[in-house]
Amino acid sequence: MADLVPYHDRDGFIWFDGQLVAWRDAKVHLLTHALHYASSVFEGERAYDGEIFKLTEHSERLIFSAKTLDFDIPYTVAEIDQACRDTVAANNLSDCYVRPIAWRGSEQMGVSAQQSKIHLAVAAWNWGSYFPMEQRLKGIRIAHAQYRRPDPACAPAKAKAAGLYMICTIEKHRAERAGYSDALMLDYRGRVAECTGANVFLIKDGAIHTPDPDCFLDGITRRTVISLARARGIEVIERIIMPEELGSFTECFITGTAAEITPVSEIGEHRYKPAAITETLINDYTDAVRPKKRAAAE
Repeated sequence: MADLVPYHDRDGFIWFDGQLVAWRDAKVHLLTHALHYASSVFEGERAYDGEIFKLTEHSERLIFSAKTLDFDIPYTVAEIDQACRDTVAANNLSDCYVRPIAWRGSEQMGVSAQQSKIHLAVAAWNWGSYFPMEQRLKGIRIAHAQYRRPDPACAPAKAKAAGLYMICTIEKHRAERAGYSDALMLDYRGRVAECTGANVFLIKDGAIHTPDPDCFLDGITRRTVISLARARGIEVIERIIMPEELGSFTECFITGTAAEITPVSEIGEHRYKPAAITETLINDYTDAVRPKKRAAAE
């Protein structure tokens, strides 16, 4: 494995509580509430040709997630949008990943932290394909996860909250150790849900099928891809999908800001072959995130 550059030891700037600070100076205390109790929410965004795709939708979701965790971010959607743009510009980035994060600070330690200060920071860095390119081109291999997405009565399933990703890290590690790229998680009822950080789409007979996101994140990329498919006249069916159905589909892909649209060749014992619908949507998504390039070509 190539040497990793630690994220705390990099050049550049991070937007931190209203101002740009040197990357290495963007620090929090050991007793920050979020570190101990996962009281933080975040977004994952990508900039293409200097423009952050669906930026305002991400900022709106960040505020929604914070409210779901019972705190208010002390910035408006417009101010968060601008903080993200300023961070990309300060780091002289064009194509990059953008990470806004909000969290409870260190004023109180314990389950109750109503008087803790709410912080907001934004970082941006170069981050290419979420999966190795050679895997993406032929379709990634996905294992079956052991953990399931929780019942919404037991966790804030609609928030993009840090604590919800604990089981995702466990399953991602488990899959990678077994030679897979990711893991497919079922929901608390045993239905197909999502991967560890991406939504899943399955194709048969010219139609796209995807799980109804009633207990997991309805991804912004997910919604974008559904719109692109319907604009093409491709039927998209949001429904309950049971794991025993997985062998009946011919194509499969996953979506997310990091994953973009990534074809899948295997889910456990089931095999898929990326074909026309997947390729069409990859091209349409590329056009959607790079409107300047598309306009120049026209």
